[in-house]
Amino acid sequence: MSKPSLNELMNTLPQVGSVEWIGIRPERRAALQEVQEVKVTIEGGLEGDHYAGKREKKRQITLIQGEHLDLVSSVMKKDVHPEDTRRNLVIRGINLLSLKEKQFTIGDVVLEMTGLCHPCSRMEENLGPGGYNAMRGHGGINARVIQGGTIKAGDAVKMLA
Repeated sequence: MSKPSLNELMNTLPQVGSVEWIGIRPERRAALQEVQEVKVTIEGGLEGDHYAGKREKKRQITLIQGEHLDLVSSVMKKDVHPEDTRRNLVIRGINLLSLKEKQFTIGDVVLEMTGLCHPCSRMEENLGPGGYNAMRGHGGINARVIQGGTIKAGDAVKMLA
């Protein structure tokens, strides 16, 4: 029996994640508001978010792993809430970095990972001293919209074959 090639391994992702949390920010520097669903368009990204239609296409939606929130909470020795990270979607159960250069679905929406979502200096403000360094390597990913639709809490997150 032959071992799978590295390319085959990178293109096989049997895990299916799920949307744990959705947040939009209606205006600049406002707190993220949790919603149970959000409409997504190719032109604008997340409807109702102040960045809708303004962000470069490479960063229409930001995603972070729920498991990374757990880790950052452990490092900070306090609960870190999704809205503290300024990311739009919290995903659990799938390694977001395995989606590098891939398209993936969330419900009926198709996204494409465009890069890493590095933490900014606002993490010190939101999380407290050391927040920036606690988030390093755990900031999540950026994505652009390939096909619009609606994302709902609980939707499956799957790599497209």
